Amino acid sequence: MKSLARSLVLEERISTTEAKAKALRPFVERLVTYAKKNTLASRRLAITRLGDKEAVKKLFDSIGPRYAERAGGYTRVTKRTKRGSNDARKLAYIAFV
Repeated sequence: MKSLARSLVLEERISTTEAKAKALRPFVERLVTYAKKNTLASRRLAITRLGDKEAVKKLFDSIGPRYAERAGGYTRVTKRTKRGSNDARKLAYIAFV
C-alpha cells in the first residue's frame, strides 16, 4: 500500500488492478484527511504511513489545501476497458478528483 499511495500522491493518477485501486482508496482518503488538519501530529502519522518525506510534503502543501472545503471522496476509481494481457485481471485508474 505504501508504494501505491506514494505513487498516487506524486503522480496524482495511476493505473493498477481494480482490486488494488479499491483497497488503496480508504488508505489515501485518510492521508488526505491528515493533510487537511495540517498539524505536527498528523504530519508524523502521514510520514509513518507513506514512508517518504517528499510525498508527504506534496500531500500537505498542495493536495491537502485543495480539498479543504470538501467533506470526503477525494479519489475516483475509473475502470479501464482494455483488460490485462493474458490473464483476466481488471484494470482501473485511481486519481484525485
